[in-house]
Amino acid sequence: MATDTAEGRDDAGRSPEGPDGPDDTGASGGSGGSASSGSPGGAMRSSAVMAVGTMASRITGFGRTIVLAAALGTQLLGDAYNTANTIPFIINDLLIQGLMASVIIPFLVKRRKSDADGGKATEDRLFTAAVVLLLVVTAAAIASARWILELYAGGFVGAQMDVAVYLARFLLAQIFFVGLSGLISAMLNTRDKFGAPVWAPVLNNLVIITVGLAFIWVALPGRTPENVTSGELTLLGLGTACGMAAQTVALVVSLWRAGFRWRPRLDLRGSGLGEALHTAGWMFLYTLTTQAGFLITTNIANRAGSQSVQEGYGVGAGLTAYNYAYQLFQLPYAIIAVSLITVLLPRMSAQAHDGLWSEVREGFSRTLRVSALVLVPLSLAMAVYSVQLSVLVFARGSTSVADAQNIGVVLAVMSLGLVPFTVFQLMLRVFYAMSDTRTPAMISIANVAVHGTLAVCAYLLLPPNLVVVGVAAGFMLSFVSGLVIAGAVLSARLGGLDGRRILGTLVRLFLAAVPAVAAALGVLWLFTRQFGDGLATNLGAPLVGTLLGMGLFFAAARLLRIEELRSAVGLVRSKLGR
Repeated sequence: MATDTAEGRDDAGRSPEGPDGPDDTGASGGSGGSASSGSPGGAMRSSAVMAVGTMASRITGFGRTIVLAAALGTQLLGDAYNTANTIPFIINDLLIQGLMASVIIPFLVKRRKSDADGGKATEDRLFTAAVVLLLVVTAAAIASARWILELYAGGFVGAQMDVAVYLARFLLAQIFFVGLSGLISAMLNTRDKFGAPVWAPVLNNLVIITVGLAFIWVALPGRTPENVTSGELTLLGLGTACGMAAQTVALVVSLWRAGFRWRPRLDLRGSGLGEALHTAGWMFLYTLTTQAGFLITTNIANRAGSQSVQEGYGVGAGLTAYNYAYQLFQLPYAIIAVSLITVLLPRMSAQAHDGLWSEVREGFSRTLRVSALVLVPLSLAMAVYSVQLSVLVFARGSTSVADAQNIGVVLAVMSLGLVPFTVFQLMLRVFYAMSDTRTPAMISIANVAVHGTLAVCAYLLLPPNLVVVGVAAGFMLSFVSGLVIAGAVLSARLGGLDGRRILGTLVRLFLAAVPAVAAALGVLWLFTRQFGDGLATNLGAPLVGTLLGMGLFFAAARLLRIEELRSAVGLVRSKLGR
């Protein structure tokens, strides 16, 4: 799902099969290579702008999710909207997004440096070709809306399918804006302009928050596919599309201010773009495979969600519940691990280029162990308090307490897979640093096979309200199989992966978390017994349990002499002492 860029979808609707979520503008975090970004001061300023912008995007994106959950709920109407709104990003992933980091950005950087005109003609050709391609694809997708939806929503019937098709005719217009946003972001990156690509999604999120609030005011909570009006659906579909359009306009303005003046031209012969695209074959296979996995997930989740409502289970148990759980699940990875990966990847790429395999191995090991120091206890805390957190966040408006509790159960299963998910993502970055996109593409086939098989088993064996839980378990187990395969390949190439040290750290971290988990469960039991399932428990138990568990975890980690904890404490002390 949201492929490796989610990822989301996260702040912009990315499908949940891929990790790196919310920023779907194509911002890559550094491709320009000019003096400004290359200097320490320039790099620090760019990193600070990106960090603040990314945080703002995630906060507003999460606010958008909460508003949409209150407006649409997690049952049939919510599934119809989320399925229709995911498809534009899937098509964009297949056609555009996967090419950005692997082909387009390096191609533009090379041409800006080597061409006599600074790459101006190349950019004009690329921009023109993208506009024409995106217009054609968008028009074809809108015309084929019902057929496309039938691929992803085989369980939709009657009013739910009609609503999804109606919404899709507006939402599929986003294909043009999403694709163009990705290209413009890449062009800005090559000019060392990083602010707009990470801040523009905030504008998109704010527009959709406004649309969601307007929908609540006009329609009131409790709308279903049977009683929602065409006017209300127009507000929802057109408003969402306008959010992405506003994001694109903001990026166009930024590119104009950066000095780009578009001169349409279609003389692509001899431009070098065709040759560059040949190198994207494995990346395309990777994207295609992960989207095949998402196709399986979407169909099974949507069928189970419809059956859950029809058979009277009374909870949202389809794609919407799965997506919302994934958005909570990927936040720790996005905030903690991605920050470390952003620093690690350029350094690792340089080391791999120079054949410094021991340094590549050490960088991978250190990043994994430092990430695990935070992610191990955090994943277990999320698993313990997932239901309470989900009720606290989502149970309002059209999303009932039972709907939110079901999101929490899905989140609990996903949380237990956070560490293998992160390890697998780190391993992929090692392959990318070695300029190897073939191996990740082949491993992704195995991942999808495991995930798809387990998802089908869940659909056949579990009641409809629990199928999505089984799908989530299959998704997490696919990363376990993926890291086993990837680890074996990398170990052979690098002469080992520091496996004994990594495994020793992980075992000690999980042992250190045992007292914390016991205390967290005890606090939850006490709060539930004393206050029931209300606000006091949903808010108080996670706060008290996490604080108590944190103290116990650090105490146990010190007793177990976990090296990474000593290093982290030393770093904090040195910073505070300045």
